[in-house]
Amino acid sequence: MTTKKRKSGSKRLLAIALASLSLLAGGARGAGGKGNPKPYALISGTVFRDSGLSLRGAEVQLAPDQQTAKSLRVKSMQLYSDARGEFAFRVPAQAGRYQLTVKATGFQTQQRPVSVSGEEQIPFTFLMEAPK
Repeated sequence: MTTKKRKSGSKRLLAIALASLSLLAGGARGAGGKGNPKPYALISGTVFRDSGLSLRGAEVQLAPDQQTAKSLRVKSMQLYSDARGEFAFRVPAQAGRYQLTVKATGFQTQQRPVSVSGEEQIPFTFLMEAPK
């Protein structure tokens, strides 16, 4: 008889766990209103030293031009490259123009223009050079 109680208890516990997971999944979708995440573009890349090794801690800034800032209501964003020299920004998947700037102590600052046209990934590679 004790085995039956354990089995039914296990089934009950499993049913509760599955019901909880489905509620959590539904709640996460419902929190955003429509249940679908907003589309975005991903501007990403890797920063390397002139020796070819990745550069950790490079300051990476993404600044929208005036028209993009106004129409899409986006502001400048800043982050630092990770241990592998990588970075990534999410921006609205709508037409917009940005300026990508990378700075690191002991290296020349680099800038690149970025044009976003929709839901896409735009990759960059920066090879930082010592000042001349």
